[in-house]
Amino acid sequence: MKKTITLAFFAVLMITGQLIAQPAKHVIFLTIDGFRPDFYLDSEWKMLNIRALMKDGAYAKGVNSVFPSVTYPSHTTIITGVQPVKHGIYYNTIFTPDGAKQQPYWQDSSIHVPTIWKAAKEKGMTVASLYWPVSANAPAEYNISDVGSMGDSICEQYSSPPGFYAEVKKEVFGGVDKIDKGKNQNIAKIAAYVIKKSRPALMTIHVFTTDGAQHNAGRHGIQVQEAVADADAAVGILIDALKSAGIWETTVLLVGGDHGFYDVKKTISPNVWLKGAGLINDLKTGDWKAQFNTVGGSAFLYLKDPSDKATADKVKALLEAQPDTTKQYYRIISRVQLDNGGYNPNIAFALTAEHDAAFNATTTGVAITSGKGGTHGHFPDTKNIRTGLVAHGPGIRKGAVIDEMNLCDMTPIMVKLLGIPFPKVDGKIPAGLLEND
Repeated sequence: MKKTITLAFFAVLMITGQLIAQPAKHVIFLTIDGFRPDFYLDSEWKMLNIRALMKDGAYAKGVNSVFPSVTYPSHTTIITGVQPVKHGIYYNTIFTPDGAKQQPYWQDSSIHVPTIWKAAKEKGMTVASLYWPVSANAPAEYNISDVGSMGDSICEQYSSPPGFYAEVKKEVFGGVDKIDKGKNQNIAKIAAYVIKKSRPALMTIHVFTTDGAQHNAGRHGIQVQEAVADADAAVGILIDALKSAGIWETTVLLVGGDHGFYDVKKTISPNVWLKGAGLINDLKTGDWKAQFNTVGGSAFLYLKDPSDKATADKVKALLEAQPDTTKQYYRIISRVQLDNGGYNPNIAFALTAEHDAAFNATTTGVAITSGKGGTHGHFPDTKNIRTGLVAHGPGIRKGAVIDEMNLCDMTPIMVKLLGIPFPKVDGKIPAGLLEND
């Protein structure tokens, strides 16, 4: 009889949900710039903390990026759940048709759709963000934004609350003149300070040493190994901080990225061909008909007259007329493919690099030269350009393995875990990732 009552009580608990993992009270999303799945799938990389999270949580074998697969559009998709055509962040920097230096997208107001920061804030949650792209003036109590090349003074000026950057320099780093954001562990130390101070319900963090290392050295090498170990150590700092703050058991820690990487062995300058064909004469004076905006592993064709189909066809003919030894280094991405993917609506078509090539914007010199290091930006339909995801905490199905997912799936995951309302998005929660889903 006692056994029957116990089983019945157990069944009631299951029905009422009391034995189901409680919703997360805290969600922390850490992105490692240039985060490749092999960093945690292959034992050659020193990612002990992340691998431990993976074994006790869930992970993806690959996450498809956006196009171009670069940092700012990718990170904006992560916090909006939509593709670039909707959120409006097309590159890291804003295209300038006259060839002037391009400035980064950096203000939260540049984003055309709601963000998860705003949704969490409207629910009365404490929000924090550290070195996230396109986040200046974002609705976060604690915020230090990634402002690209605009400099440390702008970063400090737009930190929040007022004086927070100076506070961090004093309280976390003992009064330094400038924070060395080039060390992943330093950013993690700031995060640990914020966790201790406010226990945010939502926190987004971006570390980027791994990206720089791969740009310099390519996909492998000692510099990349050191950067990967630094990123993993940053995760360890976060875990310790969550445990010290007493919120580890109620926190979902998501470790993801924005794009993968390719080695660079050749550099292609397609604008050299356009100049030779008389389609570019002088960008500064506006004497041009077509030009490529190059973004590492991709190039985007702008027409001075967007309706000038004849010029677009001429550019395609130039590309097709190249010898096979040259054409092997690029693939045309059609306007139909761009529309289907939700990418930049302002271009005629694009190129994605093949066979370890990258693009250069120059209009002079030789069109094909040797290359070195690594790059990204490619169309997101190849394995090397995929990023990763490791998820751990309440609500995450332990042992779940997702074969393939997309960056736009990140927002619905976070929204579900935090239980906050959010507009319709392009992404979806991958089947089997969350408990009871």
